[in-house]
Amino acid sequence: MKKYDYLIVGAGLFGAVFAHEATKKGKTCLVIDKRDHIGGNIYTEEVEGIQVHKYGAHIFHTSKKEIWDYVNQFTEFNHFVNSPIAVYKDELYNLPFNMNTFHQLWGVRTPAEAKAKIQEQISRMHITHPKNLEEQALALVGQDVYEKLVEGYTRKQWGRECKDLPSFIIKRLPLRYTYDNNYFKDPYQGIPKGGYTRIIKKLLEGVQVCLKTDFFANREELTAQVDKILFTGMIDEFYNYCYGELEYRSLRFETEVLDMGNYQGNAVVNYTDYEVPYTRIIEHKHFEFGTQSKTVITREYPAAWEKGKEPYYPINDPKNDELFDKYERRALKEKNVLFGGRLGMYRYMDMDKVIEEALNMAETELTYEEV
Repeated sequence: MKKYDYLIVGAGLFGAVFAHEATKKGKTCLVIDKRDHIGGNIYTEEVEGIQVHKYGAHIFHTSKKEIWDYVNQFTEFNHFVNSPIAVYKDELYNLPFNMNTFHQLWGVRTPAEAKAKIQEQISRMHITHPKNLEEQALALVGQDVYEKLVEGYTRKQWGRECKDLPSFIIKRLPLRYTYDNNYFKDPYQGIPKGGYTRIIKKLLEGVQVCLKTDFFANREELTAQVDKILFTGMIDEFYNYCYGELEYRSLRFETEVLDMGNYQGNAVVNYTDYEVPYTRIIEHKHFEFGTQSKTVITREYPAAWEKGKEPYYPINDPKNDELFDKYERRALKEKNVLFGGRLGMYRYMDMDKVIEEALNMAETELTYEEV
């Protein structure tokens, strides 16, 4: 049987970047994934000539030029800027919270008027030490912004009342006193032309990839073929939940092709009213300024996670962080196993951070190997 230097469990962004860097250094890698495609959650597939973000909207943004230069080696990016719209009942608002939002809420036109309105609402609350997410949000943005744009969306996203969520989840809700609908402040933003999958394909050129391969069903056989493992799945599952189960939030997607050129006029529309069961509708063609005769939309529903479902978001509250700490301490003692990605590191990360962490791990690991 062929012997590999690394078995990389998970053909997502973290695993693909590490495999690419290891291969450049002359290492042999076997990449496996239980899904039938590469790319993990950033996988895009073409439908009606439109690149569909299969697992929710992924908008690349970074403030680090070196990360931007790194991804631009593999594909060309367009100039897409994320400017979501929020729908509350029959009202429309611009996001993030900026002067357009405040004008839509109260008819104010100047930053001074907006600040005065928000401050007046905050001072009425008399919240000095927020005990939960609701109080934290009210103390930051006042009642109107909270009730129309934060409360319902947050309850849906987390599956709990805002009073039952810890305040640190919303450490800050940025209020912009400019007419600026650009969601991210990062100088480098865009969507890869032709979708994310082509980036992963380029990263994995020359790498042995086996799809529809379950690590846990073939653990002994796979481990026997390799010197080291990079595991990007759930760290608690790797250790057979020996300290207990970490908690995650899941998502459910409903995608449909519509026989029209333009459904909602924007890539992302959030539904902040609790009575609407989905959190947002994505219209994929707008990520690449598409002019196709049809369109593809996806409704995104937050869901409770249980074994067998896809885990999307780690729940980094004190209870789970304490449990993860036990797994991490055990992982650090491993000589031949590395853990990476959102699930392996039990941490929410944007794509640029995933790439940065994978590059850092590759540099540490492969430099160490050379010594």
